[in-house]
Amino acid sequence: MSKRILYWLQNDLRIDDNPIFSDLALQQCALDIVFVINPHWFRNNNYQQKPYGVHKQQFLMQSLFELQQVLIERGQTLHVLEGEPVTVLKQRIADQHIDGVVCAEHVGIYEQRQLARLKAHCPHVIFKTTQQDTLFKQSDLPFDLNELPKNFTPFRKKVEAVNIPITLSALPKTLLPKPITLCAAKPIESHNNLEHLMHGGLNSAQTHLEHYFSGLLPSTYKTTRNELDGFNNTTKFSAWLAFGCISARQVYNAVEQYEQNHIANESTYWIKFELLWREYFKWHALNVGSSLFSFKGQKHTKPLTTFIPNRFAAWCNGATPYPLVNAIMNELNATGYISNRARQIAASCLVNELSLDWRYGAAYFEQQLIDYDVAANWGNWQYIAGVGVDPRGGRHFNIEKQTLQFDPHAVYTNKWQGNKNTSTQLDNVNEVDWPI
Repeated sequence: MSKRILYWLQNDLRIDDNPIFSDLALQQCALDIVFVINPHWFRNNNYQQKPYGVHKQQFLMQSLFELQQVLIERGQTLHVLEGEPVTVLKQRIADQHIDGVVCAEHVGIYEQRQLARLKAHCPHVIFKTTQQDTLFKQSDLPFDLNELPKNFTPFRKKVEAVNIPITLSALPKTLLPKPITLCAAKPIESHNNLEHLMHGGLNSAQTHLEHYFSGLLPSTYKTTRNELDGFNNTTKFSAWLAFGCISARQVYNAVEQYEQNHIANESTYWIKFELLWREYFKWHALNVGSSLFSFKGQKHTKPLTTFIPNRFAAWCNGATPYPLVNAIMNELNATGYISNRARQIAASCLVNELSLDWRYGAAYFEQQLIDYDVAANWGNWQYIAGVGVDPRGGRHFNIEKQTLQFDPHAVYTNKWQGNKNTSTQLDNVNEVDWPI
């Protein structure tokens, strides 16, 4: 009798360069492919933000739809279930008489705890996890995880010095193992309700990968990457990477092929440089655990900031005294995406000009950004707030200087109506909550 295996999909919504699918394709087994939508994603958390805003939710549903269609072509079925994941999967394992569960390894502490609870509920099931959200396997790193460098530069130098091979996982062009249950109870429908710069899904990711590396864009990346606007000024792979519609290895491999076939210069290297930043934050998140979400982060003392509701609301709604910041927040709220430079400016404003608790900003970005990644988001916010891996102890971006450098003619600010709700007054109450 063949084994009955459940593949719990999470942020690995692809079949190419997916080591789990590559392994399953060679097995004699019956396969149940499951994705669980957690109602918690759409409820307010401790910071009164939802883990999933409308833009991120649509990108997810688009990604599930494209994966569903590809799996049907491979003779398989995607089952999208709803509920608390441990409860739902425990019942599914029992109902389907599952022998083994396979899933991706996560760097986030809460995802790790979730998997640990599921294992505890299913002691007779064999669990196998695979690292497939990173460039390297942990065993490839030239140091133990507890010796991970405290900053990015020594990490980069060490991994570049040993030249770790980055290879893609091949999937045979055959049918996948037969489904345990052929028909999905609730098939995913096409979602195109909101206009977006990017469309979710593995096919959309491959289309963008091919487009980006078909011309001169990679060879000019370093000179355009700090622009506030313009689709082609940055690579735009981050959203597809966040949902696992494409892997970091696939992007890295595409850069190297471009360098071999066209040109290798500082810009093409800088794309790999940014992938290494992403990689560093992944291993950093795994290494520091729950302190990634701690107010004092990796430091011994807490920042001298707090939570002031009206200031935070003004920042979220693009109604601060700073037109450039307002424009950035208006773009974020309208599209679910802003450039890396824009994120740094907005985050610095929240921490330094508004003197607010950085965790509220991180939670708002988690809700709004379609490319939210737990390691990069919370790691970068700690970096700006001075409680993370910045060797300089935090970053303060001078808003006037940033405006002159990146939006001197107010093109971006006017496009996103940064002056529409500008307020010259930060607070509407004084220190004892009397109206001003």
